[in-house]
Amino acid sequence: MNIVPNNKLLALAMTTGVLALVSLVIRDTYSSSLVTWMAIAALAATSLRFVSLIGELNFAMAAFYGLAAYGAGAAATLLKWPFALALLAGAAVALLASAVFGYITLKTKGPYFLLIGFAFTEVMRIIYTRSDWLGGNSGMVGIFPPLLFGAYFSTFVVLLCGAMIVLLYAIERSDLGKVFTAIRDNDDVVLSVGINVHMVKVACFCIGSFAAGIAGALHGFANNVISPGDFGFMLSTFALAYMKVGGEDSPYGPVTGAVLLVGLASAATRVGAGEHVFYGAAIVLAVLLMPKGIVGVAARFLPTGRSAKAPAAALATTEEGKSHG
Repeated sequence: MNIVPNNKLLALAMTTGVLALVSLVIRDTYSSSLVTWMAIAALAATSLRFVSLIGELNFAMAAFYGLAAYGAGAAATLLKWPFALALLAGAAVALLASAVFGYITLKTKGPYFLLIGFAFTEVMRIIYTRSDWLGGNSGMVGIFPPLLFGAYFSTFVVLLCGAMIVLLYAIERSDLGKVFTAIRDNDDVVLSVGINVHMVKVACFCIGSFAAGIAGALHGFANNVISPGDFGFMLSTFALAYMKVGGEDSPYGPVTGAVLLVGLASAATRVGAGEHVFYGAAIVLAVLLMPKGIVGVAARFLPTGRSAKAPAAALATTEEGKSHG
């Protein structure tokens, strides 16, 4: 897999570093917790965007997110594994489950695949409630990060989520990523050149689900308590809102949407159940008023290398014409 470095990838990595430094400055508990949830939400939304490279909306993301949270929680509390190993174990559970799920279901497309993902998420939620060793309806408690992190756990989360987002974008810009987008555009053409379209789609799905698994495992350690209600289909709806509001054409889109909506939701916690209406309205308004999202709107007002070169080239052509004249 050939990964070609570019300015956008470098800028994304630098943005991660800047946000990590900002998290170091934030000292109060509430703000640190808010930054942590923003980073986790951004990674979950980015995983959803990554799977959309093959033209599918992965509503099963919430299921793999939850599997990773319970996997990491069980590893930390029941098996007493160290933090790093528990974190990877949770993501590995999500990866393995997504490989089986993707291999079976990715032979379908569009709304059929979406509905299967929705159903799978709800089935997993019910399984959590019936599993007494996972805490049943009461959930699982005592999932704590190492004490050595102290007040800097949010910085660790920002760095890890940022690194995963950069990695996903690097894969998107690689040759493999170009195959993903080619499948989205016309999978028959990709199939005609001898590429196993189904297995490539499964690979994309597994990579995105592994990233969602990292987010889910971090969720468990950030919240210390998890319960089946945390991992219903609304989790995927929230991620979709982040992606649509921020803009799905850019890696900055899900991050922007997550930061904005998580921040607004924190400010609007008094509305209670109205939070669901809030996210639904955000998707509708974003699709109607900002088809390219906030990042797409901002891009119209920011100069780009291509737009800067065009006037210069036109000016050079005009000057050359005058001299010949």
